[in-house]
Amino acid sequence: MIRRELTNNLLDRLTHFPAVALVGPRQCGKTTLAKSLDGAYFDLEKPQDRLRLDVQWESAVSQPGLVVLDEAQAMPDVFPRLRSAIDDDRKRNGRFLLLGSISPSLMKRVGESLAGRLALCELSPLVASELSEDRWDDLWRMGGYPDGGILDPGRYPEWEHAYLQLMSHRDLPNWGLPAQALVTQRLFRMLAALHGQTWQASQIGRSLGLTYHTVNSYVDFLESAFLIRRLPAYSANLKKRLVKSPKVYWRDSGLLHALLDLGQNADIYSQPWVGASWEGWIIEQMIGLLHNTGQSFQAFHLRTSDGYEIDLLLQWRGQWWAFEIKLTSVPDAGDLQRLKRAAQLVPADHAVLISRTSQSVWGEKEASVNLAGALQLLRGEATGPAGSA
Repeated sequence: MIRRELTNNLLDRLTHFPAVALVGPRQCGKTTLAKSLDGAYFDLEKPQDRLRLDVQWESAVSQPGLVVLDEAQAMPDVFPRLRSAIDDDRKRNGRFLLLGSISPSLMKRVGESLAGRLALCELSPLVASELSEDRWDDLWRMGGYPDGGILDPGRYPEWEHAYLQLMSHRDLPNWGLPAQALVTQRLFRMLAALHGQTWQASQIGRSLGLTYHTVNSYVDFLESAFLIRRLPAYSANLKKRLVKSPKVYWRDSGLLHALLDLGQNADIYSQPWVGASWEGWIIEQMIGLLHNTGQSFQAFHLRTSDGYEIDLLLQWRGQWWAFEIKLTSVPDAGDLQRLKRAAQLVPADHAVLISRTSQSVWGEKEASVNLAGALQLLRGEATGPAGSA
């Protein structure tokens, strides 16, 4: 079994809080991770487990080990009972682990019942930092869902199509999305076509025959279900006129590629969208590592009306870091110079160009690195830019 990078952060949260909510998309590995902790396990989507928990409640909450409640939002009346059990012994931590595939319904119950008693951890599908480098191109192509092909390549892209079909027909409506399944599927495809572009709700709304308010509410829902990421635009009083719209990305590259009809043996480099796919995938690997290791950060993009652009702008460790992502193995000095000019607008403390270069090169405030170098930087293992080690 692949050891998930989030494990140490999750265990640390359990040490300091009575309860932890582990959220993330369906089939990303939450249940597998939770079961590896050897707690008493209840799947609250199953009537027999809800009955078993109800009957065994007193013994379950009094036993010294961890109690794992999978799909906790399926049993709403468990939340006030959890609050009562926690308040009866507030000094005891590491008692409950709640799993949820979608944050709104779970977080609503948490906010009402468990405020101040619970920490939050987010698990993504597999990311590059959890796999050997020789698997990274497979991870980019097929995505990180354990059942989606990364562990069994023959399952891509059929698994992804089935996953999206189930989400549109069953899971998203059950969680409260009011759209018809066919509308949701059309929205999926449109979002795939817009991957890496600035978000234009009115444009999508006209194509779907919906108001931009309705489209925004639907995409809010997809974002909270961990399918879509909208990277907000950096906003400040700069001399340049800034683009204020977020950029939209599919969080999992395998789902994106399935929607774009990338076949199992098709050449990904011949696709017109390959650069945008690579950009979004790199951003997810970086944000995934920061989440998994429990680091505090804020992420933005920056684009000006006259063409200056920063793909990923991180406020991290008390500094601003500007990242440009290029799908090339031979980056040139001009790429870094353009990034440095954009970084001066913030002004950013560091400018880092990420490409498929074979060797990472570090300077005092600038760097040209590959993905391995970028991940070393975010772990604090890089020996280059000031403040990174």
